[in-house]
Amino acid sequence: MSKKKKRAKNHRQNEITRGIFSVLEKEPKKSFNYKQIASQLDINDTEGRNLLIKRLGQLKEKDRIKEADRGRYQVSFVPETYIGKIDVTASGNAYVVAEELDKDVFVPYNKLKRAFHGDTVEVQVLSKKKSNKQEGEIVKVVERKKHSFVGIVDLQKTFAFIRPTDHRMYTDIFVPLDKIGEAQNGEKVIVEILDWPEDAPSPLGKVTDILGMPGEHNTEIHSILAEYGLPYEFPSEVEHFANQIDTSIKEEEIAKRRDMRDVLTFTIDPKDAKDFDDALSFEKLENGNYEIGIHIADVSHYVQPDTILEDEAYQRATSVYLVDRVVPMLPEVLSNNACSLRPNEEKYTFSAIFEIDGNAKLINQWFGRTVINSDERFAYEEAQHIIENKGNTISKEISIREGAYNVSDEIVDAVLTMDRLAKIMRAQRMKQGAISFDKVEVKFNLDENNEPVGVYFKESKDANKLIEEFMLLANRKVAQFIGSQKPEKTFIYRVHDDPDEDKLMALNAIVSRFGHKLNFKNKKSISDSLNQLLEDVKGKKEQNLVDTLAIRSMSKAIYTTDNIGHYGLAFDYYTHFTSPIRRYPDVMVHRLLQHYLDGGKSADAQAYEEKSKHSSNMEYLATSAERDSIKYMQIKFMEDHKDTEFVGVISGVTEWGIYVEIIENKCEGMVRTRDIKDDYYVFDEKQYALVGERKKKVYQLGDEVRVMVKDTDLVKRHLDFSLIGKVE
Repeated sequence: MSKKKKRAKNHRQNEITRGIFSVLEKEPKKSFNYKQIASQLDINDTEGRNLLIKRLGQLKEKDRIKEADRGRYQVSFVPETYIGKIDVTASGNAYVVAEELDKDVFVPYNKLKRAFHGDTVEVQVLSKKKSNKQEGEIVKVVERKKHSFVGIVDLQKTFAFIRPTDHRMYTDIFVPLDKIGEAQNGEKVIVEILDWPEDAPSPLGKVTDILGMPGEHNTEIHSILAEYGLPYEFPSEVEHFANQIDTSIKEEEIAKRRDMRDVLTFTIDPKDAKDFDDALSFEKLENGNYEIGIHIADVSHYVQPDTILEDEAYQRATSVYLVDRVVPMLPEVLSNNACSLRPNEEKYTFSAIFEIDGNAKLINQWFGRTVINSDERFAYEEAQHIIENKGNTISKEISIREGAYNVSDEIVDAVLTMDRLAKIMRAQRMKQGAISFDKVEVKFNLDENNEPVGVYFKESKDANKLIEEFMLLANRKVAQFIGSQKPEKTFIYRVHDDPDEDKLMALNAIVSRFGHKLNFKNKKSISDSLNQLLEDVKGKKEQNLVDTLAIRSMSKAIYTTDNIGHYGLAFDYYTHFTSPIRRYPDVMVHRLLQHYLDGGKSADAQAYEEKSKHSSNMEYLATSAERDSIKYMQIKFMEDHKDTEFVGVISGVTEWGIYVEIIENKCEGMVRTRDIKDDYYVFDEKQYALVGERKKKVYQLGDEVRVMVKDTDLVKRHLDFSLIGKVE
């Protein structure tokens, strides 16, 4: 037989094999004889029938199909279908995560059936490989995660293609000229998918917004928001509605509240903050105890149910903090004005007020609506100055912000007393098993054009921790107040599940390379050894790597009506009460708390659970956008440092390269395996390393290396390094 005929025969045999499985898998519970299969495959020649019969016998021998009755065949593995979410990888293949399955289902590129990343899909599990990996194919898309995508216009004479910038989006989108609007070739746009006809290779869409030219600052920032479906401006009707709200302070409303206007009150916030949603009040009682109030902007007074303002706040669910701007949950008239607890202005608040003794023991508590008048606004640096000088060497004049002002002895005493109490409270939390995550935050100094001119690290000091402890106290006690009531009442909790033991074991394997160790004896020993690990790595080269890996080993904190406690804080009850300007769950907590204070019945648990899930999802999207904006700004910063040699730590290792995080600015980029020219390097999964085949040189997780910037891509948000060598 000639090679040409042999190739043709093999090709037909492969076609028949695929055809057999397509017939049998379509109706897995039925059996078919060879004539029925031949009929469905349009095989009507003698050679084809003989090949079919022969192939059926071979597949039966290999247990790939089974003979249900004499001469009647059926798939040996009856596939089952599940509903889950699809996660498309950069390679084009995907995994489906379904609640009923212990393992994710692998879906190869050719079996995606037009499903996109994040869609809810029905997946059919086709087989289990020897590795126990489940493989499947998408049966149908149950629900699209999103219909709009960011892409770049490729304009032709009579139509356009939009090439999505998301590497997980495997198809371009066809747009007729009458649906392109004013978009020009090469511009970044938002495109909405309208339809995907069965016979069309690409979905049909229309351009809904023009973002600008790729690489321009506002284009890229707006692109980040659009990729996650996050807005960058308010609809005009929402702005108009908010601007019509009467924000004046009324005597009849004050009469319904506890009047705290004469009590010493102040705010402590970042020096560049524009909204102040929490304030502290301090009063020394005759019995020697202290009355400390945590006063939170009463957003629920202005944001009323069944209004377009409420709908917008719910849909957003959170403010988004990008490197150069805040995308607020509420319009400016509320977030920066009516609800902002600015000094020397009367404000409506919702308060948690505690009587505390000198040992930070809680004696009494009170929750309810109040009215306050803040005496002073502090930046964290100013409060820190008071704490560090213990009130002794203060000239009573601090000028961190513009303009100097006097600080009264009364305020100095309040800050120092609250700092002392906060330190006792923090020590108690740590003793109970709380985990101290003080991960270094990367911040940028920006010029007037939002160009990064410097990098600095935000460090949590005593002033930050003072505020944190009293906010934690309010959040915990509000949750406990409602959660411990009988009969049980519907409430919004902020919960944090126990960490995954497999992830902790993986973390232990990595940190052991640096001489650290976790203790798995019990829950308390795990948290104690985690705290010890985080303390031991402070100031060391591996700190950011270990901090990041430790956080990744934790479960994600979420909102839910089902209280399971908060592992990281070691609290049985916890909620979010203290930031309603920027978090919708806090608005819900205020409403529910007031409802129960008024003697109301338990709220609809299902409705609040749905709202909790939405809030958790929006928080995840906002966090992802914030992370992407930091990555974008890091790349922008590194564009101007292409000739500089940096020392970095290997923060990740994969078969395609090593990730390196620069020590001095925390910018992370990749050295691609193919670009390391002194040897052929192979990925060693057990060592978390690339190993040279000839010279056996090892580049391992945590190693210090010297790198230079090789390539920066603001549009794809890629930063590539060239490797100079290891730091010996």
